[in-house]
Amino acid sequence: MQNLKDRVTIYQVAQAAGVSLATVSRVINKQGSVTPATRKKVEDTIQALGYKPSGLAQALATNRSTNIGVVIPSANYVYIANLLNGITDVAKEKGFLLTLFSTSHSREEALSMIEKVITAHVDGAIIFDDQLGPEDVKKIASYNVPSIVIDNKLSGDKVGNISFSYDAELKKMIENYYAKGGDKVMTFLHVHNAGRLLNRCEKTFIETHKALGKSYNVINCDDSYTHTYADFREYFETHKKAYLIAYRDSIAAAVENAATDSGLSVPEDVEVVSLVGTKYANIVRPTLTAMHIDMSEVGKRAMYMLTDLMAQNLVDKQAKFEAHFVEGQSTIKR
Repeated sequence: MQNLKDRVTIYQVAQAAGVSLATVSRVINKQGSVTPATRKKVEDTIQALGYKPSGLAQALATNRSTNIGVVIPSANYVYIANLLNGITDVAKEKGFLLTLFSTSHSREEALSMIEKVITAHVDGAIIFDDQLGPEDVKKIASYNVPSIVIDNKLSGDKVGNISFSYDAELKKMIENYYAKGGDKVMTFLHVHNAGRLLNRCEKTFIETHKALGKSYNVINCDDSYTHTYADFREYFETHKKAYLIAYRDSIAAAVENAATDSGLSVPEDVEVVSLVGTKYANIVRPTLTAMHIDMSEVGKRAMYMLTDLMAQNLVDKQAKFEAHFVEGQSTIKR
């Protein structure tokens, strides 16, 4: 197999033949007006260098690429990795290449990155950002590039969306806990800048407790395993009974491990729930009670929706995934 760094590029062909990139592309794709002498020079150069045409050559000739821009908050999260797996599976099936862009939790940085992506040489974009507002989606639509926005309910002329629903399942979980005799005070772990999804869950948590007339707590939590573990080792020095709802598996695992290392029993003394469950909920011990959405399926749906949108065949621009509650060993079976 040819080493990537030794692979001949279209740029090298153009330089060696003394012509433009567009001329090389026209020769490769047999398009446009090229003199016989120039065509022979380019063809001889291609043969001499052993150049294998890539998608870029076709893109230059047709002004269309086979590239999809994908914008995500961070590839470090397991659920984001699962999403990308689904997108990649369909991209391979459809013959598209993917270009990945990662943003921080800053809305301004996310918007700047999104603008760069969809104004670049891409056929479409998949954007996972739940902080976009109506005006932001209007701006995305104005670029006239087919786009699918994940974790958002907004859509436009060339913009579709996939939304998530954790609210109903979380409300039902809380109601069932108290109906079956749960006596620990529930605590919601708030993570700054975690996004609209966590904020919606926090709102549901508070409203459900108020409706039931039950006490509750909301405390700030760091979005890292190391800091969360250290914080909760200190927390468990004074809290010997707790029911804690964490944003995702790694945070829930940090809480669980901090409780165990503090000499407390999970789930008898401390119960833990993860809002955004992944396969790792079944790896940690005790296994985590968590709410699940198959993010790989979300990725596949996003890519299928985008290809239909690009072909102007997308009938329904909105899709919704409902979370389901999976009981593990980190909560008491009631």
